Amino acid sequence: MAFATYVFDAYGTLFDVHAAVRRHAAALGPDAQRLSDLWRAKQLEYSWVRTLAGTYRDFWRLTEDALDTAFAAFPSADRRFRDDLLDAYRGLDCYPEVPELLKRLKAEGARIAILSNGSPRMLDTAVRAAGLDTSIDDVFSVDQIRIYKPDPRVYEIVTLAYRVFPDAISFQSSNRWDVAGAARFGFRAVWINRAGAVDEYPDMRPAAVLKDLSGLPDLP
Repeated sequence: MAFATYVFDAYGTLFDVHAAVRRHAAALGPDAQRLSDLWRAKQLEYSWVRTLAGTYRDFWRLTEDALDTAFAAFPSADRRFRDDLLDAYRGLDCYPEVPELLKRLKAEGARIAILSNGSPRMLDTAVRAAGLDTSIDDVFSVDQIRIYKPDPRVYEIVTLAYRVFPDAISFQSSNRWDVAGAARFGFRAVWINRAGAVDEYPDMRPAAVLKDLSGLPDLP
């Protein structure tokens, strides 16, 4: 095993952020996927704006705010499903390869953690709902420093907690901007490029690119 510690982003990496809308897509109508895409985009945008502005609003509240914006942008979607979507977001589906991947790393002696923008309650609920709580050793939330990724102080949460240098950590994220921040900080940053997206940050390259997490244990 190349690394003793594997740290994962949560939303989009372990958990499918579009699963909540997909559960109610038929009722939401033809704009369901566009609503889901905007919901995610605004959720992230609001986190960056808060950090740049030097203020903080926890990720669950940003998630609610972003959903309200998405509903306003797509009035064809029935707003009566707001609470149902938020309930579904609390227990998002994990990607199919995740449970076995984490079990394999754990069996090989790895320490496994999450480092996420999510608030502690969000993350605890999501991890338990997906049945991943027995495979994950630690869950780190930006809530403890009230700053969002990709600020380097977020990645430092892990190195301070484990008392290791950044290059001892293998960090995995599906978000290219998150991988850029992690690579700049000094982690072995692995981009889980599920969507086949283009590489936007050539000056902050990932150490490896995978289409999903299943190939992670085989990386050198």
